[in-house]
Amino acid sequence: MKYYFKIIGLTGYYYANEFKKTKDQHKNKIREMNEETVAKNFKDGKAGVIVIFEETDTEMTLDSFSDQEQIKKYLGKKFL
Repeated sequence: MKYYFKIIGLTGYYYANEFKKTKDQHKNKIREMNEETVAKNFKDGKAGVIVIFEETDTEMTLDSFSDQEQIKKYLGKKFL
């Protein structure tokens, strides 16, 4: 299963996707994603979302089998 990241900070949030480069000398790259793309893959059961809180350095993993209330609280109604 593919995982997207939702990074929540003081100024707002954004969705990101980490992908690995083919050569070993380069670090992994992070690309911002559109919320609709993440929601579509989440609803189809193809992806999960790791929610990261920058202030507290805590994280939680949500997928299509998670509690509906948690999905609504941390991701929004688009993901239901």
